[in-house]
Amino acid sequence: MKMILQPMKLLLAVVVGYLSLLPSTTSVIAQSASQSKPLTTTSSRKQPLRLVLPPLPPGQPPGGRRYGGASRGQCPVAKPGLTALVPLIEQPTSVMNVWGQTTAERPTFWFYTPYVKDSAYPADFVLLDAESNPVYRQEITLPSQPGVINVSLPATVSPLITGKQYRWFLNVYCERQKQQSPVYVEGVIQRVNLNQGIVQQLQQAQPRQQVAIYASNGIWYEALTTVAQLRQKNPQDLTLEQEWQDLLSMIGLGDFAAKPLISR
Repeated sequence: MKMILQPMKLLLAVVVGYLSLLPSTTSVIAQSASQSKPLTTTSSRKQPLRLVLPPLPPGQPPGGRRYGGASRGQCPVAKPGLTALVPLIEQPTSVMNVWGQTTAERPTFWFYTPYVKDSAYPADFVLLDAESNPVYRQEITLPSQPGVINVSLPATVSPLITGKQYRWFLNVYCERQKQQSPVYVEGVIQRVNLNQGIVQQLQQAQPRQQVAIYASNGIWYEALTTVAQLRQKNPQDLTLEQEWQDLLSMIGLGDFAAKPLISR
């Protein structure tokens, strides 16, 4: 009987010893696996914004005016002056083209204005079609402080036609009778359709991801509008602040990133 019990005790000792090694062995395997994982992955790493401006449309250059220029009449000299937050594309002929694309039926336009409500200067936004026929006109109430404002086309305006070009103006008249030429900015916008693959990406993406998709596909107006709206909802978000800075810097307007966004 003793001879039978001794092998059993020996077997139990081996089993217990083996089981006692399992936690430490599992710990080593888990530690080794965790060390083999990269600290960041492509899916979690924040991708930098990349702006790809589309080529200019064929035919007559769009032209335009991104900066309000020198003062007119009673307008005080302002630095920085009235500015359209739109890409400026220079051609070899030195023609400056203020031009951008949108996918929206009724896009939103963004401007920096140094002129304020207390000045009582009349201001208006005008949109014309390619034949210079009026599409929309809106009186603009200037903000209470210098800053970035927006003008959105209302639902009462017919949707922009895909492939057509429209010319817009923001005018500030420095005397109430509007008898002198205004300080103004001017540019051309064109509505385009994205291919179905990009549309699906946008539908599945969060708003922050949509900014990068719009920018990399040359859709300036929606890229800027999306990040501006996100900033207005989350004014303390430093990441959104940086994306706003990055977008404006890509078109040479980084100095305007610190200007206040003014809701209208």
